[in-house]
Amino acid sequence: MNIIKTKFKDLLIYEKIYFSDKRGYFLELFKDNNFKKKFPFTCFSYSKKNVLRGLHIQTKNTQGKFMSVLKGRVLDVALDLRAKSKTFGKHFMIELSEKNSKSIYIPEGFAHGFHCLDKENYVVYSCTNYRHARSEVGIVWNDKDLKIKWPNTKPIISNKDKNSLTFNEYCLKFIK
Repeated sequence: MNIIKTKFKDLLIYEKIYFSDKRGYFLELFKDNNFKKKFPFTCFSYSKKNVLRGLHIQTKNTQGKFMSVLKGRVLDVALDLRAKSKTFGKHFMIELSEKNSKSIYIPEGFAHGFHCLDKENYVVYSCTNYRHARSEVGIVWNDKDLKIKWPNTKPIISNKDKNSLTFNEYCLKFIK
């Protein structure tokens, strides 16, 4: 597994080794010895094309996330909300897919979301902390201040995500 650093402190890309033959393929998805953190909580989601999930963060019991796509393609976005970070308010984007065998580790303090690009998209993510529903917050996906270039201007989103905070509202409420 090849680990690539980004300009965002502790946000890492993992390029996995992909073994393929006439039977299909095999890849090592996760190796515990590549992480100093533990991942006690793993989730799976299925989404159709043009579904956008996010941008989500927990304000208490913050979560680091290791994201991988088992089938399909997603545009994955991590927004740095760490107040003392040099990249605060900036975002990182990467396409994760079954074919490119890339995963991303998003550290605590980032809001996270993804836009589904294929007909069927299966995403697995392991988290460094359990879900804490009462501290879940969303930042609106199309906030103009964030300048995120999503591939679709009319994605399919949940009612919860439609009612998310703007980046400025989040900052006023949660950034000290």
